[in-house]
Amino acid sequence: MKIVLAPDKFKGSLTGAEVAEALAEGIREVLPDAELVLVPVADGGEGTVSAALGAGYSPRRAAVAGPTGQTLTAEFAVSAGPEGQRTAVIEMAAASGLDVLPGGVRDARDATSLGTGQLIRAALDAGCREIALGVGGSACTDGGAGMLAGLGARFTDDAGRDLPLGGAALARIAEADLSGLDARLDNARLILAADVDNPLLGAEGAAAVFGPQKGASPSDVEELDAALARFAAVLGQAMGPLAAAAKDLPGAGAAGGVGYAALALGATRRRGIDVVVEFTGLREKLVGADLVVTGEGSLDAQSLSGKAPIGVAKEAAAQGIPVVAVCGRSQLADAASAGFRSIHALTGLEPDVETCIREASTLLRRIGIDLAASIVDLENSKEPVT
Repeated sequence: MKIVLAPDKFKGSLTGAEVAEALAEGIREVLPDAELVLVPVADGGEGTVSAALGAGYSPRRAAVAGPTGQTLTAEFAVSAGPEGQRTAVIEMAAASGLDVLPGGVRDARDATSLGTGQLIRAALDAGCREIALGVGGSACTDGGAGMLAGLGARFTDDAGRDLPLGGAALARIAEADLSGLDARLDNARLILAADVDNPLLGAEGAAAVFGPQKGASPSDVEELDAALARFAAVLGQAMGPLAAAAKDLPGAGAAGGVGYAALALGATRRRGIDVVVEFTGLREKLVGADLVVTGEGSLDAQSLSGKAPIGVAKEAAAQGIPVVAVCGRSQLADAASAGFRSIHALTGLEPDVETCIREASTLLRRIGIDLAASIVDLENSKEPVT
């Protein structure tokens, strides 16, 4: 019996690796001889670096600017291999995310992606020439101007003064000086791990759709959209046709427009789970499996739009392997339509959500025991999995 455990994190409770280990403990109690393959996954947002570390990447840390400019230490992951042939996995959220805002105070107008650019530069310093940038959970709406500044670009107003950090200041941009942009980018492959397909500007753009989540008022949204339009016009003139066209590409509006800056640099956009499947080797690890267990903290309508458990289910289905899901709570009416044989929620064992969060490891272990027991029953009865 080979079982692959490939869950995402339970946000606010356990990492993907901790979820997998808790399930494994329960399964081993009933099936001590089962081959358990633990492959924690993520969707390109928070938890992506953890998934890379679980796949054998090495942790690296860098002191970078946080979303309000304060210095913080952010972790990223680097693959093995000789210098110049390594891959880095970076989470934008670690440097420029909502979760690292001082006091949790959101400021869509002034938050910056500067630290994300500094993390990319740290990856280049580490000998990486392929960089996968996961952009979920960002705090900024600066079109990636901060990221580009972290890579050596300079943005000035009519008087030649450096612009302050943040998206609102881009309304005053007059010139983009890219002469200091890190030359190593020319020989690097940048992968934008982003599931959203929004353009940079307009009603479906970065400010309008995602700005309110970052603290933007209706007037802030209008101001930021105009500032991003000004930025795109100036950057397009400075960088040429690729940057000029990038503002309309799917994914340009991701992470407050960091997607736009990445695409302007020539990044390739891919779904986050596809990037994770590749660097974890999940597809290869599924070969010969009898069952796959995946999941995340909350299974809901958003899960169906490319979240990690759905991606895992599709990979398993391609090899004809049954999949069950675990979660903190489920709002999906039909497990089969999501690609799962069944869904096992912590709230099915403990209705109090706070208790589920606090005791997630214990409850997941119980679910592991129940799953293993159902496998034993299946083997004894030869009935289909339900």
